[in-house]
Amino acid sequence: MSIDIPEEYGGLALDKVSSLIVSEKVAASASFATTHAQAGIGTLPIVYFGNEEQKKKYLPRLASVELPAAYALTESGSGSDALAAKTKAVLNAAGTHYILNGEKMWITNGGFAELFIVFAKVDGEHFTAFIVERAFSGVSTAPEEHKMGLQSSSTVAVRLDNAEVPVENLLGEVGKGAKIAFNILNIGRFKLGASVCGGAKYALKSAVTYAKDRKQFGVPIASFGLIQEKLAEIAIRTFAAESMVYRTAGMIDDMLTTIDKSDPMAVLQSVEEYAIECSIVKVWNSEMIDYVVDEEVQIYGGNGYSKDYPAEKHYRDSRINRIFEGTSEINRLIISSQLLKRAMKGHLPLMPAVQKLMGEVMSFPELEEDCDGVVAAELKAVVNAKKVALMVSGVGVQKYRDAIKDEQELLALGSNIIMETYAMESAVLRAKKLAQSGAGDRADVAVDMARVFVNDSVPKIEAWAKVALAATVEGDELRTLLAALRRFTKYTPINTVALRRKIAARVIETERYPLS
Repeated sequence: MSIDIPEEYGGLALDKVSSLIVSEKVAASASFATTHAQAGIGTLPIVYFGNEEQKKKYLPRLASVELPAAYALTESGSGSDALAAKTKAVLNAAGTHYILNGEKMWITNGGFAELFIVFAKVDGEHFTAFIVERAFSGVSTAPEEHKMGLQSSSTVAVRLDNAEVPVENLLGEVGKGAKIAFNILNIGRFKLGASVCGGAKYALKSAVTYAKDRKQFGVPIASFGLIQEKLAEIAIRTFAAESMVYRTAGMIDDMLTTIDKSDPMAVLQSVEEYAIECSIVKVWNSEMIDYVVDEEVQIYGGNGYSKDYPAEKHYRDSRINRIFEGTSEINRLIISSQLLKRAMKGHLPLMPAVQKLMGEVMSFPELEEDCDGVVAAELKAVVNAKKVALMVSGVGVQKYRDAIKDEQELLALGSNIIMETYAMESAVLRAKKLAQSGAGDRADVAVDMARVFVNDSVPKIEAWAKVALAATVEGDELRTLLAALRRFTKYTPINTVALRRKIAARVIETERYPLS
């Protein structure tokens, strides 16, 4: 629980890669992984925004779990729209305490937490964060919720009935709670991406072990082509997800080498720089794990529907990942809208890149066909996928300008293309690096997984782009852009049946994720 807490307050202050490894390993129990997540979102608000007195008072006890923590943001009427919170804070006449009234919903660890990071509006207007101890007058919790999954984790409502919070427990500044809430959620999304990678690996091990033991028609079902296809696809998607998670962690750690890591705000700003990638990891990986556990149940067959087998629990536990830490829908909007916002502010040279690309589209230059070397064709596909993302984004902005923020379907389609491109690039670059390092069998299976993944991703990107372009332009302009799209998504299909059999053979032989 102390991995992200500075050493001077009893923590370990590990790098982001190490922190993610811990998040991945605790996923052996999804309920405990959810509980452990409070080591991030229940603790980091004080690490990054607490004053020296607050850090000295609370961080050592958070590190030792003397004070189990919880993050209290959501309310019955403010889920995705966090700033619509109704919980109110008013300073008492003596100026010694804030009086909080309201109720927070779906609070993980709430049943046993001794400390809550609570968000309330001072005077009903200024969204602000507070450090609230259970022992404070007026703080109570409701009975445990009965959930579909994560049944051994604590989830309750937290009630604040004239709760008295000392003024010294104001976290940050009055009215600056949104900065705390949303930046901490970035870290939560990032860690969730690693956690579900761990869950996918455990699910794959469970599925392949069962497939080797279960016999039908006198042979193990692992010998059947359609079962092998499922095992291989689970491994492939896990590889792409894992590649994105640790690539992003590496980039953040690299940035942290350029700053004063003793300055918590500088660390937070480094993470904020990769907020888009954090949302990508959260959405793509949470949807990946749902696919994985669904196929795990299918491999178990009727037994997968029984509580006597692990697949049923994995299936139930998985579903929440697309909801908490910001729904998939909200994060899809964040990905595209934040990218466009940075571009419009001049922080990202997106529009010059779009203009250059549109010139290329109109001039119809010949695409290079040089595909020598390992995963060269796949690297070319990644370059062209980026062009598709630019084209879709550029056409949307040209038509709607600032009103693009209201075109949620277009933003989501653009985000789908961006996410899939980031996944493709992460998988291919990792496979190339392994091949160049002479990693033997590990490199071979990584290259196979990257090639299959790209082969299957290109048609998805083309399909999303067609929908987006047809919803934005028409007539000759649409026909011109579709012709460019066909050229950007030109990719010679490979024999994925044979490659999936190879990947599955490695999974079956080792009875685990092939790069473990």
